[in-house]
Amino acid sequence: MPVKIKRIYEPYSKDDGYRILIDRLWPRGIKKEGAHIDKWLKEIAPSTELRKEFNHMVDKWDKFKIAYHTELKNSPAVSELLDDIKKYGTVTLLFAAKDEHHNHALVLQQFIIEIS
Repeated sequence: MPVKIKRIYEPYSKDDGYRILIDRLWPRGIKKEGAHIDKWLKEIAPSTELRKEFNHMVDKWDKFKIAYHTELKNSPAVSELLDDIKKYGTVTLLFAAKDEHHNHALVLQQFIIEIS
């Protein structure tokens, strides 16, 4: 069950499979009509407090990963996401962060691998 991650600003591809936006806020500059989003699962995103605390600062990355991992362990949205993965097979998690090496999609992807 492949779970891919991709910036929402990258072009849509049929290879993406079922596309789930995993950001709490709608991405800037993206029109809903052309986004090719099958589901917007806001609840799987880091809490507002955690997002603001991290603020995409690389020096806070390790602390953020641990805190978000803890949030995911207690999130009912995880079972909804796992159900979608089982149902659709190929799933792409869409995120808007500019930093492709330090973002919540990476943490979520790793979390799914660990519990699957």
